[in-house]
Amino acid sequence: MAVLIREHTTVHRGQGPTITRQRRRAFLILALPAVILYTIFFVGPTLASFWVSLHAWDGVTEMRWRGLDNFTLLFEDEVFLAAFRNTLAILLAGGLLVFMLSFALLLGMRAMAGRRFARSVVFFPNIIAPIVLSVLWGFLFSTDGLVNAALGGVGLDAPNWLGDHLFLVIFLGLIWTNTGFYVTILMAATDRIPRYFYEAAELDGAGPLQQFRHITMPLSWDVVSTAAVIWTISSLKVFDFIYAFGGTSNDLPPIHTWNTAVFIYGQTFGGRVPAYSFGYASASAVITLVSVIVFVLLLRRVMRRDPIQF
Repeated sequence: MAVLIREHTTVHRGQGPTITRQRRRAFLILALPAVILYTIFFVGPTLASFWVSLHAWDGVTEMRWRGLDNFTLLFEDEVFLAAFRNTLAILLAGGLLVFMLSFALLLGMRAMAGRRFARSVVFFPNIIAPIVLSVLWGFLFSTDGLVNAALGGVGLDAPNWLGDHLFLVIFLGLIWTNTGFYVTILMAATDRIPRYFYEAAELDGAGPLQQFRHITMPLSWDVVSTAAVIWTISSLKVFDFIYAFGGTSNDLPPIHTWNTAVFIYGQTFGGRVPAYSFGYASASAVITLVSVIVFVLLLRRVMRRDPIQF
């Protein structure tokens, strides 16, 4: 009997490393296509963009080495600095408003009978192309639009929204189009919280805000932090919604509405003088990428919490 046990143990121990090597080999084989595609379509272009940012290049003639001059000129370019400020405004102020509205709608829909229908209505802008949404949003704020009609109905002067206030209109439009997406994410996170937590809180006399603070937020914090990262990445690369408000095939939106994505396009294909400045535009793209990485790392550090098991 002891001999059989020793033989069984020997065979089992002999198969352990073999099985481990087989699993590693299978993992590498399955992961290899994704790694190759990621390298071709992300790592390669990123490194190429960084290399181009160190040169003066119009996309046709031979590159001329400039070193860090493109980056130095960017921080002296008032248009780029204004575009970067607009990008930060969308990221910080826009993110704050999006999540405040998302949580407010979440609390409001929790007590509604048709909460699933309400969630579908709120999510509706996310199934429409951003170009179409920008056109609809522009109609609302046009001279004869619904917003001015409402202001006139209560005796207020209707400003020229699509003139000096165009960036504000774009900013509010981005809030409107993105809120439904984050409401859906947060609602999915709160739906997994057991109902008896809220019932026990109600028995203890806790109101909706106290339940939100002590139950909803702690138990859905992992999803909230992930949603914040998604907003950080997406807000720093908004292009189509802004471009659709003033851009045409021969013209760009007004400069005071630009963010860094529109600046990059304008500096390459959009006709901003000097046009086709691929090196200069690549430098701004590198700065945008570094900004995304820095903000995501800071956000993950600030929002890091131990997960709560329930």
